[in-house]
Amino acid sequence: MTGYRRNFIAGGCFFFTVNLADRRQRLLTENIDALRAAFRETRQHHPFSNDAIVVLPEHLHTVWTMPEGDADFAMRWRLIKTWFSRQLAGGEPVSSSRAGKGERGVWQRRYWEHTIRDEDDFSRHIDYVHINPVKHGLVTRVGDWPHSSFHRFVRDGVYPPDWAGDVAGLEGKYGERS
Repeated sequence: MTGYRRNFIAGGCFFFTVNLADRRQRLLTENIDALRAAFRETRQHHPFSNDAIVVLPEHLHTVWTMPEGDADFAMRWRLIKTWFSRQLAGGEPVSSSRAGKGERGVWQRRYWEHTIRDEDDFSRHIDYVHINPVKHGLVTRVGDWPHSSFHRFVRDGVYPPDWAGDVAGLEGKYGERS
């Protein structure tokens, strides 16, 4: 088995990408209220700052800052994934290894995490979060995607409402593999 290493830094700031097991599904946006409730329930019992987030149909990106003295983002992700999954009807395909552990087949088991190093890294990842719906061709203007903290950033004066302009045709040009 691969030995995964996580950079647990108490009070640290992290960028995450979390995917559905079946990337053809649209469960996250179709069940956005359940996902919001899963985040709310988890944060109520295990606080963290959700600095930025975008929810796409089959994956999400978010930047969290952990409370001082706390580095357990893995437990928080487990709770969010579990809470969300319990709100959905069953019946998705489940591998024998998942079935043997009593797991659902909603989420990919792992997630991608990056430790934010400094203010510039923080800003670049916040921008990446917000441009993502455009990158994936879901909208041509960042402000047109409803499931994003971009709207909070506009309200707080961090971004202008037309940040990034109309960027039609730029899908796939933000550093990810095609």
